[in-house]
Amino acid sequence: MKVSVLGLGHMGAPIADRLIEAGHDVAVWNRTASVAEAFGDRGATVLRRPRDAWQPGHPAILMLAHDGAVRAVALGPDGLLGRPGNGRTLIDMSTISVDGSAQLAERAADTETWFLRAPVTGNPSVVVAGNLGIIISGPREAYEAVEGMLRDVGPNHFYVGSAEQARVVKLGLNLIIGGTAQLMSEALVMAEQNDIDRAKMLEVMGGSAVGSPFVKYKTAALVADDYASTFTATGLYKDLALALECANGAGVSLPITALVQQLVQGCIAQGMGDLDLMALLPRMRREAGLQ
Repeated sequence: MKVSVLGLGHMGAPIADRLIEAGHDVAVWNRTASVAEAFGDRGATVLRRPRDAWQPGHPAILMLAHDGAVRAVALGPDGLLGRPGNGRTLIDMSTISVDGSAQLAERAADTETWFLRAPVTGNPSVVVAGNLGIIISGPREAYEAVEGMLRDVGPNHFYVGSAEQARVVKLGLNLIIGGTAQLMSEALVMAEQNDIDRAKMLEVMGGSAVGSPFVKYKTAALVADDYASTFTATGLYKDLALALECANGAGVSLPITALVQQLVQGCIAQGMGDLDLMALLPRMRREAGLQ
């Protein structure tokens, strides 16, 4: 299948890699042109501007950092949705706001473009390993037309509805991740203050009823005190803000999410915004006088 990937950051690059490896005819665009040119060396077509991505009947994938970047690429002067084009499919795999997504969907409908919301659950290493989860909402017919290609990106699909449901599900997952990271940090600092080895505490966590895949995935890095980012504290702050915005629009209170967001903001204020979201742990250790 001919498919374009726009946005070649931490997630977009391995997604493009998987599509190339699966034998798709891939075109790429990135704001920093040199990143896209590296994919050109592997046989991908390098696009000069976003609107050049469209090939009749074939999809374009967005994987960008935030609402503003998605708006610029989709709705800007050289954007994907700048002109009508029957038969196109836009797949946005970014994590953006529900309202921003709804506005994009409206513009897509005006330009006769199928629009799929397809945020992901996983990080770059999960993409590379071929285990990515994709949460999908939008027209079922559009999803079925590109399902095979999306399974080459990641095999675990969750079709959740015809409109903005995928955005809400994704934000729900990320607020759980934030809360789990904070609770893990609290438990580890309490254990350390009581002379319990961190590795041993994590071993018990992982083998207990609270031993989620997230706990097990983070164990090795936490034992090594390694906070190289798989998902930054700044990224988590952004997603928690989106979750709070979504909930507020629905008249729902998220008190724990609001508190975790404040704690993550503290990490950012202490210069840890580009570290992994588990920077919540060294923040707590500092407050406990452990470093």
